[in-house]
Amino acid sequence: MNGVLLIDKPKGFTSFDVIAVVRKLTGQRKTGHTGTLDPNATGVLTVLLGSATKAQDIILNHDKSYVAGFKLGLTTDTLDIWGTVTSKSESRVSRADVERLIPKFSGEIEQVPPMYSAVKKDGQRLYDLARRGIEVERKARKVTVYKLALTDFDEETQEGTLEISCSKGTYVRTIIDDLGAALGTGAVMTALRRTFACGFSIDDCITLDDLKLLSEKGEAQTALRSVESLFYDCAEVKISDGQAKRFSNGGALDITRTALKKAEDIDGKIYRVKNADSFLGLAKADTSAGLLKIYKLFPG
Repeated sequence: MNGVLLIDKPKGFTSFDVIAVVRKLTGQRKTGHTGTLDPNATGVLTVLLGSATKAQDIILNHDKSYVAGFKLGLTTDTLDIWGTVTSKSESRVSRADVERLIPKFSGEIEQVPPMYSAVKKDGQRLYDLARRGIEVERKARKVTVYKLALTDFDEETQEGTLEISCSKGTYVRTIIDDLGAALGTGAVMTALRRTFACGFSIDDCITLDDLKLLSEKGEAQTALRSVESLFYDCAEVKISDGQAKRFSNGGALDITRTALKKAEDIDGKIYRVKNADSFLGLAKADTSAGLLKIYKLFPG
């Protein structure tokens, strides 16, 4: 099986747990995914099967969206409700207080990665160091928060919900921790659901139970999306049979002999290359050389 399975990851499963179940239900040993979700998080997990695993390191759309729950009045070592409490506060704030600070964490911002994260420091994962009680200095990194909206806040319980759309590398836990610090109350994340990733929404996903039922009927293949679906953000270029043979054998294509011959501002852009209805791979335009050069081949 070659393609993409969009799984709504259940709470309590690691991303690797999901991969293990998918392997068992599909019989495909060559699998991967495009973005880890913590065990307590749920939502969109893009699982790659067969030749689709070649896309793992070249996914072009890294933007993600989340719905996150939070609670004010405490902090933990993991920045979420499942960690060890490090401080408590009796201070209380209003919804207006929270909404007033939301713009501070929108747009291009700098974040310090949490200690409980997969970021590496001197070759070691931060979470490995954190589990040994070691805290190290981390450099702030620029990320982009496209949307940050407070959709719910209970002034009695001091709990609320945020909708977040952001760039690759953004830590939702850190946004919530920083928001709590700015409010003077502290805050932790209490729930996280990824609603969009790799160009796919939660509505595109199926559950592991759905996949199991399909597998029992011998219909797991029906849930599979094409490898090409990972790159729908790229424009397509259709080529002839002769060009397809050359491209599939590793040869670059003359731009003037494609539909891009009169196109402008294409240098460096990546295109989906197709012959009839068959997706062959990705090519990058090099206008100085006059060529469409192979970026990645995806044999059927």
